[in-house]
Amino acid sequence: MRLTPVSSILTRTISTRVNPSQPFRLATLRPVPIRPMSSFLGSLFGSSSSKSSNMSYPDQRTNDEWQAILNKEQFRVLREKGTEAPGTGKFNKHAPETGVYTCAGCDVPLYKATHKFSSGCGWPAYFDSIPGAVVRHEDRTLGMARIEIVCANCGGHLGHVFKGEGYPTPTDERHCVNSISLNFSAEDKPVEKK
Repeated sequence: MRLTPVSSILTRTISTRVNPSQPFRLATLRPVPIRPMSSFLGSLFGSSSSKSSNMSYPDQRTNDEWQAILNKEQFRVLREKGTEAPGTGKFNKHAPETGVYTCAGCDVPLYKATHKFSSGCGWPAYFDSIPGAVVRHEDRTLGMARIEIVCANCGGHLGHVFKGEGYPTPTDERHCVNSISLNFSAEDKPVEKK
């Protein structure tokens, strides 16, 4: 095999010494085929679960329609699957005894106040959702497998579910939800859009 000047230089500069009493050994470099980085980079910096983006939801508004009713940050999180900074959301330390949290996009009830608990994670945490209100998808962004949660009515990105963390809740799950994805009503009914 013929080495190019660059790999020849690298071969000379890479050496290992397993045992200090033995001489250095040169590592042998072999050409490695270059694979496209797009799939790897896409998994790190792309949007969450493509499956959730391709699903059909009852609320079929276009991106233009969503942009007309959501502010820029709501659009970034709900429609582009972004994340708000930890500790910045208005519902992080919000702890009512009654009421309902609804989707900030479509006002469908998602969580009861009695589902909320303090996890200390920097985002609102819920141990369960209203039955049928939240859909789960596998999310392989950031080089790891997580469970993304979205509104079952409009597909708006809410956050992620983490299991088995040992919180003293009935489900041992933590729905880690962006505050910007939610509205709250003290009564058990959807919040009216303003």
